[in-house]
Amino acid sequence: MNNYYKYHIFICLNQRDDGAQCCSQFNALNIFDYMKQKIKSLNLRGKGLVRINRSGCLDRCSEGPMLVVYPDAVWYTFVDETDIDEIIESHIINNIAVERLMI
Repeated sequence: MNNYYKYHIFICLNQRDDGAQCCSQFNALNIFDYMKQKIKSLNLRGKGLVRINRSGCLDRCSEGPMLVVYPDAVWYTFVDETDIDEIIESHIINNIAVERLMI
């Protein structure tokens, strides 16, 4: 079976009402917007390429912020745009997981 996308990336944007730790507390929405724009600017968006979606809770709140790359099922944490650039360059473009960011 062929995948519609080479990579489907889910970024947790969950926000908890009780004040408990969650990905939205760590600039996840801005990182989501940045990653979408970066993928688009590199012409990596679309069928057969890369899709980035918002995600609800990925249930790894204490390790967040969090994103997961499918079909590889590689889970990453990140701090800033530099980490996202490294994930794109290494994992998405060169098929090499970024071990220092994996959880």
